[in-house]
Amino acid sequence: MTTNTVITQLIDVLGEANVSTNDKKTQYYRRGWRTGGGDALAVLFPQTLVAFYKALKVCVEHQCIIIMQAANTGLTEGSTPSGKDYDRDVIVINTLAMDKIFVLGDGEQVVSLPGATLHSLESILAPLNRAPHSVIGSSCLGASIVGGVANNSGGALVKRGPAYTELSIYAQVNEQGELILVNHLGIDLGSEPESMLHNLETGNFDKRDISSSIKASATDYEQLLRDVDADTPSRFNADEKRLYEASGCAGKIAVFAVRLDTFEVPKQEQSFYIGTNDAKVLSQIRREILLHFSHLPEVGEYMHRDIFEISRKYGKDTFLSIKHFGTDAMPKLFAIKGRLDAFLNKVPLLPAFFTDRVMQFISALFPEHLPKRLLEYGADFEHHLILKMSDEGIAQARTFLQRFFSNGADGAFFECNANESQSAFLHRFAAAGAAMRYQTLQAKNVGDILALDIALKRNENDWVEHLPDDLRSQIEQSLYYGHFFCHVFHQDYVLKKGADAEKVKQAMLKILDGRGAKYPAEHNVGHLYKADAPLENFYKKLDPTNTFNPGVGKMSKHKRNCACCL
Repeated sequence: MTTNTVITQLIDVLGEANVSTNDKKTQYYRRGWRTGGGDALAVLFPQTLVAFYKALKVCVEHQCIIIMQAANTGLTEGSTPSGKDYDRDVIVINTLAMDKIFVLGDGEQVVSLPGATLHSLESILAPLNRAPHSVIGSSCLGASIVGGVANNSGGALVKRGPAYTELSIYAQVNEQGELILVNHLGIDLGSEPESMLHNLETGNFDKRDISSSIKASATDYEQLLRDVDADTPSRFNADEKRLYEASGCAGKIAVFAVRLDTFEVPKQEQSFYIGTNDAKVLSQIRREILLHFSHLPEVGEYMHRDIFEISRKYGKDTFLSIKHFGTDAMPKLFAIKGRLDAFLNKVPLLPAFFTDRVMQFISALFPEHLPKRLLEYGADFEHHLILKMSDEGIAQARTFLQRFFSNGADGAFFECNANESQSAFLHRFAAAGAAMRYQTLQAKNVGDILALDIALKRNENDWVEHLPDDLRSQIEQSLYYGHFFCHVFHQDYVLKKGADAEKVKQAMLKILDGRGAKYPAEHNVGHLYKADAPLENFYKKLDPTNTFNPGVGKMSKHKRNCACCL
């Protein structure tokens, strides 16, 4: 079949407005949020699940590569093409238009279609006094629910672990090269694929029956966290216990919906801001809370002083935008910015990343945005921990911290008022984008940015990184922040001009291997990391012909033709 035939059939299925082949118009969907990108024959925008399924059938019939994409907020290039060395035509399918969420029972569970965002889920659950498994993470406000499940995303919530479910409906290509629909939602939708998907999208199913006999979330995470003497990390992307069909699939199947648990909202919350110049103090706090507290924190976020200052200057516009416009407007603003960047970066007379420069200039005109006590701790302390407790855990934390610091521990703490609590978490949220903004605007003077997300062993008490001199000499800024109680850290290195990012990365990973760390911890392998054997085998089992997202995990991009290749 010719290329024109493929495009014609896709237009017949989706409509001309939902099939884009223009390179300029598709650039936004062919490039990663931070790095990466490649070519594609077309980008598709199905508006219904049935149209989505029909488009998949066309792609499979013509042996096209299929790359699934929702909000494209991943940090490891896993939801876009990568380069030009594929052996077949590449089709990107963007699922954002199919964004319905169905509430089951009294809100104990939900069914999410592939384009629904985490922000939308939070908004739907709020009136029910329920909360989703995850909350808005540190990378982007537009992140999709299915994307989080597909990448075992972890997030900031201490008690719940990586996004995980064994309840989903998806399409895969089997060993014979046939597209099949698998319904493991635990919901009767019928028997014929297109009618099943129509029933799903229109909500034509029983929403009161919410049997919990199959897992819709991880149930052992709190126990894992409390085992602080274990010689392994608490969570990481390639953990075999968290790889199941849609969970961890990384786009190796086409997910139509997932079913997830929701959680009761605490009656009361209180944030504590902790500062110290001795990293061992935070280790002591972590061990005490995980070993002896009857109620674990809701959130426990770490920031080093350096990222505190970088986020204060280069994350100010993100902070102010969310605080004054709310999270409702942010996903659209991110998308608009991305499209503007794609257009303006091609204008010869404008400097690169023009929108970032404008936003940085405007934000500098506003007065100081951080409360006084946060600024004082930023000046006084190298290590910062933002601890949010709920209900009975509040008094437990207050009593412990008062006793701990009054007995001579290096550091101090204060109980945040509402403004301080909001500001502390917004400041932490802005950190990832701030590191990128710093590197972008200083590009003439600094090298690339190397972003690692790592999971340290649970018994790793000496968690502060100590780099050898030859590596330190190649780094302009080392920026550390992360999810402290699960020992998942984001480590962004802005390299010096001329430093070889790949060589530095390999040296870093060798050091991490020696420490027993796992990586990536929550952003998945994408095209930046090699999948280890269990993860590679999982991908091959899901996608035996290598039709979906070939090349992730640095695996082959070429077609596999038979079951013997597994």
